[in-house]
Amino acid sequence: MGYPDDALAGDEQLLLHRHPHWKMLFLPALTFIVATALAGFLLGLVQNELTGTAQTAALIAIAVVWVGILCWRTLPPLLRWRTTHFIVTDRRVLIRHGILTHTGIDIPMGRISNVQFRHGLFDRMLGTGTLIIGSASEDPLEFDDIPKVESVHSLLYHQVFDASNIYRGSDRASDRDRSRDFDDDPGSEFGGDRDDRRRR
Repeated sequence: MGYPDDALAGDEQLLLHRHPHWKMLFLPALTFIVATALAGFLLGLVQNELTGTAQTAALIAIAVVWVGILCWRTLPPLLRWRTTHFIVTDRRVLIRHGILTHTGIDIPMGRISNVQFRHGLFDRMLGTGTLIIGSASEDPLEFDDIPKVESVHSLLYHQVFDASNIYRGSDRASDRDRSRDFDDDPGSEFGGDRDDRRRR
């Protein structure tokens, strides 16, 4: 069993697990391509123009700069993308992200008051957008670069609707039980009066 299944409760059902949209990796990928092409061009130029110690030093310098650019501009975004998880279960919404320091947010379905999404023309072309989850007691939370944001919005809406119906149903059942216990209690004010009237 892999992540996120091992992070769920025994009877909790996983409905959705997504990483951010791949557009988050567009600039890092472009940086990798440009840096690699430039490094290859410089390596060929150095091998043709220099010899001996100067050539070796230049080759090492090019390799160090290339690795530095990759470690600075390419690897961190890739790791952030890989370690960011957007998860929906039948009970809650989970967000997990972080490389060295892990951060998590859990939002129970019963506490979600509204779900919105926002995406411009470019995001619609890519099939992504921003998901906005609001609750009655807290400021809305915005999650960028959610793939297929409209389908995620629809899924969350139905889950929140089902959770609110279950909650209302349990409240009605509790009210009926309390009312039944009150009516059946012979020591209650109205129950006692009714018994007295029967005895008369």
